[in-house]
Amino acid sequence: MKKSLYIIAAVLLAACAPKADTARLICAEADMQSFPYSENGLRVSKHQTVTPVKGVEGLEIVETYFVNEGKPVTVKGYELCRTEVEAQDSVVWSLQPSSTNARLDWVLPVTEGFEKENYLGMNNSDYGGGIPVVDLWQRDGGVAIGLFEPVLRMISMPVAWKRYDNKVSMALHYNLPEPKELATGDTLRCFKAFRYTHKGDYFTALRTFSEYMQANEGVEMKPSEPEAFEPVWCAWGYGRPFKMNMVLGTLDKVAELGFTWVDVDDGYQIAEGDWNTNELFPGGDKDMRHITDEIHKRGMKAKLWWAPLAADPDTKLVKEHPEMLLLTDEWAHEYITWWDSWYLSPINPATDAYTKDLLKMFLQTWNFDGLKIDGQHLNCCLPDYNEHTGLDNAWEAPEKMYTYYEKVYNEARQYKPNAVIQICPCGCAVNYWIVPQINQAVASDPMSSRQVRMKRKAYAAMAPGLAYYGDHIELTDGGDDFASQIGTGSVIGTKFTYPEDNPDWTEGPFKLTPEKEALIRKWMKIYKENNLARGEYLNLYTWGYDYPEAHVIRQNDALYYAFYIDDDPAFEGEIELKGLDPAKTYTAIEYTADEPREFEVSGANPKIEVEFTRNYLLKLSENK
Repeated sequence: MKKSLYIIAAVLLAACAPKADTARLICAEADMQSFPYSENGLRVSKHQTVTPVKGVEGLEIVETYFVNEGKPVTVKGYELCRTEVEAQDSVVWSLQPSSTNARLDWVLPVTEGFEKENYLGMNNSDYGGGIPVVDLWQRDGGVAIGLFEPVLRMISMPVAWKRYDNKVSMALHYNLPEPKELATGDTLRCFKAFRYTHKGDYFTALRTFSEYMQANEGVEMKPSEPEAFEPVWCAWGYGRPFKMNMVLGTLDKVAELGFTWVDVDDGYQIAEGDWNTNELFPGGDKDMRHITDEIHKRGMKAKLWWAPLAADPDTKLVKEHPEMLLLTDEWAHEYITWWDSWYLSPINPATDAYTKDLLKMFLQTWNFDGLKIDGQHLNCCLPDYNEHTGLDNAWEAPEKMYTYYEKVYNEARQYKPNAVIQICPCGCAVNYWIVPQINQAVASDPMSSRQVRMKRKAYAAMAPGLAYYGDHIELTDGGDDFASQIGTGSVIGTKFTYPEDNPDWTEGPFKLTPEKEALIRKWMKIYKENNLARGEYLNLYTWGYDYPEAHVIRQNDALYYAFYIDDDPAFEGEIELKGLDPAKTYTAIEYTADEPREFEVSGANPKIEVEFTRNYLLKLSENK
């Protein structure tokens, strides 16, 4: 399609009225907002190409560069795609997928006085990275802006409610790592940006973004193994001071209840960085192999917890191989607060060689079938100035951090062709470039059932065929919310202990009581009979505006509806079953109820009266 030069015009939607695009250049001498800029010998012109993407209504690629036509100027940064949305109500809903130690929801209501910077670099010790997309939507549609770049860029995506005119603004802002002198005649090219006006909520924006990245920027989402959709029992209920006999003594009950994955968690290692077994495993490799043999003997598979790219300062690794450590611009080690560790450089050749040896031990010597890769530090890092890493540009470390996980995935599959690789960037809005390097996503230490559900919708948008593990059920509201996992098409899991808790672990209790066992048996049967984790997520409801919150999965020629309330004790009223064919009728069954009710639904009038607490799950099958 032929390109034309122009400033982006406002695109009107019923819900959003974006302000005409502004791109500004931030210099030591001036903050240039109108072009051609000309003052005191300075003269800079702006050149912008906006290209509608063929076949994707509302999506425009924005390519911008600045030319210095006057005396030299010192550039500090630039801003693209500033957009303003007039608030129709007291709240505008938003996707703001950046990471801080607050572990906020990825989806947030924007109300008067709201401000959030959304920097995609390191925001706190351990926390950084995210998805280079922000989205604002109201009842009738939304507008998203972001980047189409081959790697993570350290931009900010500020969102704010402007007090004086009842508008919500967002933009893409980039600070150069160091001020750059732009000589007369020089050109500064900006990152490739986009703006997308759309119907619906953040699912639409993320789906369109990810489809473009896969078609044009070399992103390839991994297909999930069938094994990645199987239910998980994790030994983390016993904590770090777990003993071999605790895990081994639980396996029969785990198998009896229908779990097919056993995750051996944190606590087996000497230290972060020295991943050989500690004193709790006096037999070393033999003891770890005994655990996987016992798991396999019961027809289950074994996954090993691992926190790569972290090394404790007093480890053998650090003492013998300091060349692996990431060094900041002050020639200091980057600290990982959670593990009391230092970062290893993610793109250092020595780190690669060390990692290959570890994977051989984990997957061949110990015979694990997959990896639970864990830690919020996995999402991003600081620039690496270590001369042994050999970077011309230190910022390649955070930008290309994902290549480390790509190597892990490929190496693991050399040992186990069906290996399940999960990366849990605990509490973070996932670095988008990590997603193609896994075949099992995870709710990642959710703070609520709501986070389980909103993250599931995000991953379903970005990678439709990717298995999504809802994490330990104990992390959901009440510690028992299987409905939020199953109803959204998530893999179920638990960290129960049996027959007793670990007396040396203060968290919990996680003991498998008769009541908890009955709950697991009920939901395990529902999970396996309906297999919703392998179904197709349908984006039929708008987050923030359809109430109750609703999700739909299509599986085996049936539609599975799930409705949730978090803030109200009960719901009584009418709900609409969207997506039905008006020419057909359906048989509905409350498939998770203790006494399932069955009734007919007309596609021409898909509204029903219901009464429920917490959740309402319904299966609809078309009448032939």
